[in-house]
Amino acid sequence: MKKLIRWLLAAGAMGLWSATAGAQAYPTKPIKMVLGFPAGGPTDVTARMFAQAMAEDLGQPVVVENKPGGGSTIATKAVLAAPADGYTLLYNTSSLVLAAVLYKSANYDPLKDFAPVVRTAGTPLLVAVPAGFPTQDFKEFSAAIRKSPGKYNYGSSGAGTIDHLAPALLLSQLQLQMEHVPYAGTAPALLGLASGDVQMMVTTLTTITPFLQDRRLRALAIASPQRSEMLPDVPTIAEVSNLPDFEMTAWTGIVVSAATPRDIVDRLNASVNKALKSPRFLARLKAAGAEPYGGTSADYGAYLASESKRWKGVIERAGVQPQ
Repeated sequence: MKKLIRWLLAAGAMGLWSATAGAQAYPTKPIKMVLGFPAGGPTDVTARMFAQAMAEDLGQPVVVENKPGGGSTIATKAVLAAPADGYTLLYNTSSLVLAAVLYKSANYDPLKDFAPVVRTAGTPLLVAVPAGFPTQDFKEFSAAIRKSPGKYNYGSSGAGTIDHLAPALLLSQLQLQMEHVPYAGTAPALLGLASGDVQMMVTTLTTITPFLQDRRLRALAIASPQRSEMLPDVPTIAEVSNLPDFEMTAWTGIVVSAATPRDIVDRLNASVNKALKSPRFLARLKAAGAEPYGGTSADYGAYLASESKRWKGVIERAGVQPQ
């Protein structure tokens, strides 16, 4: 009997040691970071920055895999179909919560099917108009729109995208009326704005910067709590409107399948937060026009829940029908 007890204790200790050793060993092979956007775009650039920093910390390659299409649902489903072992990550944007509402074929719940790892970075959105538009600032522009409801248009990269829903929310809160003109992508939308075919667009700072530099467009306001170091002369929406708390960013983060072990989620979270404490990494991030976030996985989970609720309401008010 005593021998049996000693054997059971030894076996339990060995099992505990094995589990601990396994947790400490992660990762033992390359990690795949999937994102639903093409290579070379702003999301891809930021994802690769984090992949490189995480690889240096984790001691294994973090390989970015681009799976664009389907409103990012192709990438999302690929991650859900992979083993929940921490070796397949989703580098996500707001499309994670938007697509779940906009596409009938999405068939996933962003809050139940994924475990949040960390919110990584964000790029503030700018309100821009054609360089020749006859108003000089945001207040004058708002007055012109209010005087002629429905006369002016705003462009976007497509129905249900962040640059469609962000201005829809802004106009709703300002009680202004403009018609939405969806384009087949960001590039044609910006060209439509520069040519004056549409009179406003709300898009990311990084996307619009070249058009500001060559003076084809003018920035009227930025939807961030503080002015941007890249555009210090552009006021915040809070400064030029009656919306003191209005904030809109194109944010990114990392999630994994919900069944991923907690210790692996924590390890990935720690790796990202370590990168965000590096002055060298922060300088690279800011040079790309992005602002650092970080925080706990619980922080990101709460943020995903709040964004999911907010955008669902915006989509309903904007009358966007699921496809």
